[in-house]
Amino acid sequence: MDRRQFISASAVSGAWLASPSALTDVRAPQKRYQQGASPWPICLDTATIRPASLPEKVRIAAEAGYDAIEPWDGELEKFEAEGGNLKELGREIRDRGLFVPSVIGLWNALPPTPELFEASLADTRRRLRMAADIGSQHIQTIPNTVGEGYDQRWVAARYRDIIELAKNDYNLEAALVFVKYFPLKTLGQAMAVALDANHPGAMVIPDTYHMYISEGGFEGLKLLNGKSIAIFQFADAPAAPAVAQLDDSHRVYPGDGILPLVQILSDLKAIGFEKCVSLELYNPDYWKQDLLEVAKTGLRKTLSVIQEAGV
Repeated sequence: MDRRQFISASAVSGAWLASPSALTDVRAPQKRYQQGASPWPICLDTATIRPASLPEKVRIAAEAGYDAIEPWDGELEKFEAEGGNLKELGREIRDRGLFVPSVIGLWNALPPTPELFEASLADTRRRLRMAADIGSQHIQTIPNTVGEGYDQRWVAARYRDIIELAKNDYNLEAALVFVKYFPLKTLGQAMAVALDANHPGAMVIPDTYHMYISEGGFEGLKLLNGKSIAIFQFADAPAAPAVAQLDDSHRVYPGDGILPLVQILSDLKAIGFEKCVSLELYNPDYWKQDLLEVAKTGLRKTLSVIQEAGV
């Protein structure tokens, strides 16, 4: 090769190395789940099959084909009260091929005064310990006691305290939820608190259903970074009754309602969200049915929306 040929070949090689498309070609592919059907692990929130015991819920989630299971603090407490060992149950969960991305949650953890906050810490620590024992990654911080007209700076500072406590003492990530029925109702309000916490571990947990019934809407999702979301709660809402009359009992399977779930999932992918999508239904009509079939139906319908979104 003469000098001119060498320079020409080097230029082509350098251009290839600098090309974004070339870099994309050699980048490791994103991990997929559900035999390649989903970019996210699919989780079963145990409220979806509430009448079952916690061990039964673990069995059902595994048999139905979920990747993960999301339990509630009350059933962890009941399991222990009846002689169960949460660390052993955590091992069983992992042996069945599942993991625990989140536990619901830290109730009463963000009260409005220093005295009430100090008094709440014993219960907060008890719930953190149970979540750690079962092997959870995150725990939901629930703003049910912030008070009407809450002081955002105060709530953010206490949420920061919870983040530190959870991480340093229990190796858990504490994420903030929002619920229409509480003073902190919308994704925007939750993100404002998370931002003001000024902590790298601050995260939120959006819920498609409460994004809708709180009338906070879905467009704000596009403004987030996927890393700010700990887990994504997933459900659909029916056309009737009117939004003001909807409560959690009206949740329906993904694709059976009117929410723009396809666009929501496209937005989630676009902002780089990579954690669990968790099916969360509180529908008493489903609780009367065969719970394994409910779980299977929920997974199938969730994957159908994911497929329609083309993510």
